[in-house]
Amino acid sequence: MTREFEISKEVEVEGTPEQVWDAIATGPGIDSWFMGPHTVDGRLGGRMTLDLGFFQESSTITAWEPGKHLAYESDKGEDGTVHAMEYLVEGRDQGTTVLRFVHSGILGDGWGDEYLDQTAKGWDMYLFTMAQYVRHFAGRPGTYVFAQWPPQPEGADNWPVLLRALGIPADAEVGDEVTMEPFGVHGVVDYLVRHGQHNFLGVRGPDGLYRFHGTNAVGHHLFGDAAGQQEKWQAFLAQALGGQTS
Repeated sequence: MTREFEISKEVEVEGTPEQVWDAIATGPGIDSWFMGPHTVDGRLGGRMTLDLGFFQESSTITAWEPGKHLAYESDKGEDGTVHAMEYLVEGRDQGTTVLRFVHSGILGDGWGDEYLDQTAKGWDMYLFTMAQYVRHFAGRPGTYVFAQWPPQPEGADNWPVLLRALGIPADAEVGDEVTMEPFGVHGVVDYLVRHGQHNFLGVRGPDGLYRFHGTNAVGHHLFGDAAGQQEKWQAFLAQALGGQTS
């Protein structure tokens, strides 16, 4: 049985409406803070696509007012699932912008309250990352680097293992300077959520926004040479956390 849902968020961004629009309404912009790669046919009725290799999604743009209003709706899934995204952009004084975001749609069987809770927490992280991108890397298209954790035993808590392998103190807090030792990347912790199996860690380096998604995956946004980085991170996760990647 399907059911409707809605998740609403608001974030203030240190950037202009034009910079925020570029981040949410162009393929390179979206790839710089969300999953990727995206392609965007920027017009009312245009198509937006996401292709992760193992997952693809296509949407139709239902609202297109550059600098102000963007909305798009995914093609309906076999289970009746539909996802719709809406962004309202409002410029404020002193070069800041308020972005209001709504993720709504229809969920199929098996998509319960836990999914909505995890999705809402995920959007907190992604929208924060978008604001960091606009503030620190606007105009520098990012490459999305994704790597999955190897299979973990049910109930295993390998978050401390990951932190040790990275060289990040277990008691690190937002604002702390850290070095991800295997990669020689020095940066600052800019995002941190400790919540059981749903931890998030964000590190902002000079050429990247590094994002660690609990016991699931990493999804980084790199603004320099990203050649070979996905393979390096996949190999690191396999070595640090054991098992074999699929």
